[in-house]
Amino acid sequence: MYASASQTELSFLMLFNFAFTEGKYNGSNLSVLGRNGVGLLRFARGYAQARTQERDVNTGDAVVEYNVYVFHY
Repeated sequence: MYASASQTELSFLMLFNFAFTEGKYNGSNLSVLGRNGVGLLRFARGYAQARTQERDVNTGDAVVEYNVYVFHY
């Protein structure tokens, strides 16, 4: 999926989800979300670990903690 990310220039926000169904990574997913283009974090890599701290099943509200690790050279 992609969508326009600017009102003044040609730029897109892109989202990709890859699901692995065979081999060593069977059952794993890889998700990519970001704006196309350049910047200091171009080609950076990383991951996020999400942990639900609390959840209300009646309202659907939740508090989620994210620990994000970014590697950039």
